[in-house]
Amino acid sequence: MPLHVPPAPAPALRSVLTALSSPTAVREARTPSLLGAQGPASPELPLPVHVLDRITADAGTATRLAGWRFLIRAGDRALAAADTVLTADGWAFSRFFEGPYITSTELALRQAEAMAQPYQPRLLSVPGLYMLALWLHADPTADGATGHPAPTDLLVPLAPAPPGIAAHRPHRVTELLPLLTHRVTPARLLGSPA
Repeated sequence: MPLHVPPAPAPALRSVLTALSSPTAVREARTPSLLGAQGPASPELPLPVHVLDRITADAGTATRLAGWRFLIRAGDRALAAADTVLTADGWAFSRFFEGPYITSTELALRQAEAMAQPYQPRLLSVPGLYMLALWLHADPTADGATGHPAPTDLLVPLAPAPPGIAAHRPHRVTELLPLLTHRVTPARLLGSPA
């Protein structure tokens, strides 16, 4: 079943295209694979990046949109990614980067494409565990910039995943959140000051 990728804000895409066309931005990014790309590079698969700020004792969550991530493709593979952030002046390019999450994101997206149910792909960052997951939202028509993980959503931890959490294994939100609740410090769980 095809994934329903939410549209990125047009200014976010424009900022990435401008950065890609800037030799200075590409050179200063310290992304060897992007510097050595054969042929044109293009931003694809915009994914909203949500941060899991808090998991409450009753398995509720507090998330916020942190930006949009674009996979940068040259030829048949993603070489890097570009992040955008919302500033006072609107969406702006933040950085290019590469590393294991690029390949892991592509693999998780291919796995999700093979699923029978349609999903809307998003990324969910869990800073307290240094964890990133592909969040497959069960409502493919939802606004990708809003919402919280629903019980029917799936989370696919990306590699490298924290110890004891299998990368690339889809988990229902109701299955993975209790595990995360025990892993993140109690002060962060209950939202109390550290």
